[in-house]
Amino acid sequence: MTLLLHAQLLLLGLLSLGWNLIAMLLHPVLPRERALKVGRAAIARVYSICWYVAALTGMLKIESKVLDVLRDEPRLIVVANHPSMLDALILVARLPRSACIMKAELMSNVFLGAGARLARYIRNDSPRGMIRLAVEDLKQGGQLVIFPEGTRTAREPINPFRPGVTLIAKLANAPIQTVFIDTDSPYLGKGWPLWRLPPLPMVFTVRMGERFAPSQDTHALLGQLERYFAAGVKPRRPAA
Repeated sequence: MTLLLHAQLLLLGLLSLGWNLIAMLLHPVLPRERALKVGRAAIARVYSICWYVAALTGMLKIESKVLDVLRDEPRLIVVANHPSMLDALILVARLPRSACIMKAELMSNVFLGAGARLARYIRNDSPRGMIRLAVEDLKQGGQLVIFPEGTRTAREPINPFRPGVTLIAKLANAPIQTVFIDTDSPYLGKGWPLWRLPPLPMVFTVRMGERFAPSQDTHALLGQLERYFAAGVKPRRPAA
């Protein structure tokens, strides 16, 4: 099974690398709007293929069809808890018009950077710039996937939420759709190495949560969201 995990990671790497090479060629020639749509749809397709293959091998089971009702909805912020590095990949596979906020250093990553730039994903090195780009994207009909914990969950049930998401919602006049990612798998949680085989199969289930309207009182809304997630996240059993 360790070899199977390595093969799955190799497939993910090859698909990501292949698409990023194509994205590097497309970026200078495609108009911005077309590039954005092609880039986001392609990223969704790459990860959908990976999850399909992983399911066939019995390594991974993802229940995320609940997100399909959101896939064509414009001007929407999708907020989730963050138990694993796989979370963003699970969500964008079902939301082909969505953008993610990414660590700035990943924009130069050979496996991610060119595709992220083509899709106009949002870098996080400047808080003001991040908020401005997120608001612009939403006003143009995009979706934003964001994890207010800022990093993978390090303490149960959730890390303290960082400000930003409720300000973006206010400035873009965009609703916040909450989703919960439930898993007992420790794989790629905080401190879990990429190559270490977890208990199999890995099971991830996405649940739809409540929708929150934007508020002028962004601080109060952030606290409300944090309390809502803290109460709604299913506790994860300790890793073996």
